[in-house]
Amino acid sequence: MSVRRMSLDHHPGFDIGGTLWFQNLTEYPHGVLGPILPLLIAGLHFTNVQISFKKSSLQHLPGSLGLLVKIYRIYLRVLTLPIMIAALNIPQGSLVYWFTNSTLSLIQLLLLSNPDVLEYFGLPKKNALAVAPTLKETGSTAGLADFTIVTKKGEISAQSLSPEELVSFAIKILTDGRKDHAIRLLRLALEKDPEHVRALLIMGQTLLQNKQFAEATDSLESAISKLLVAGSPTEVEEIDLLILSSQWAGIANVQQGKMEEGLVHLERIGQLEEPQDSKSKAHYYDGILILSSALLNVGRKDESMEYLQKAVAYNPAYSVYIESLENDSKDFAGDLANSRRDF
Repeated sequence: MSVRRMSLDHHPGFDIGGTLWFQNLTEYPHGVLGPILPLLIAGLHFTNVQISFKKSSLQHLPGSLGLLVKIYRIYLRVLTLPIMIAALNIPQGSLVYWFTNSTLSLIQLLLLSNPDVLEYFGLPKKNALAVAPTLKETGSTAGLADFTIVTKKGEISAQSLSPEELVSFAIKILTDGRKDHAIRLLRLALEKDPEHVRALLIMGQTLLQNKQFAEATDSLESAISKLLVAGSPTEVEEIDLLILSSQWAGIANVQQGKMEEGLVHLERIGQLEEPQDSKSKAHYYDGILILSSALLNVGRKDESMEYLQKAVAYNPAYSVYIESLENDSKDFAGDLANSRRDF
């Protein structure tokens, strides 16, 4: 039996089971203190709505879906007044239950907004669930500087961001599959800092995925030249960037039928020492695997198998590529180019 029905039916004990100003739970709110529970319940509803939408990225969705979310938020806010009026016409026993339930909902909402609580229970953090940013035109033309970035925190002028921030937003947008938007951000980052190697690398990767092979090659080879301008890189990040740039430049050339040019880049990876950093090491052996494929394509089978065995020693799972390299070697590098997305 529900609390409301028990209140209305004067269930035994409800007439004397109250406390403070609501001694009789079967009575409706009355007197000077009567509106306290209805006001608290309405306030809790409004607070829950405010916090829920403040933490939600759905209200920043573009287009009609975003408009519907905003309208729904307004509707829930307006509902605060009808809730208070309805509460004035409900037995106090039901109001106590309603107040308790709303309070617990607010506590739960606040706890689930705390990163430490989410981590303790193994739940994904809020920023991991955020909708990827999108671009919004701010003028009649589609110039590089003529747009803003729409995020869960609002709109940001693209021109106000540093190259590093532009690259970061580009990566987030790429996870949502919007390559054209990401390319625009990367072009702006490179316009601000032509020496930004990571922007050149990601631009090359994106253009390659977009089948713009010649432009991808230019971007990747530019990244390589900047990394090698002072000799062989020694920093962990620079070594990783060199491995990835060489790997993708090799693939870009192979995709255009420029096997020898591609081998120059891939063999650069083979000449490097095995990195100690785990992420760089994984990229390094991916490059070794692609080098093995390219060598087999030009008839250098012994060298190809030597590199393949080196990759298999690092990761036995690579042994499945032995048959692929022998039977379908021409398409192997292309398949990797279409499947890998190391941003």
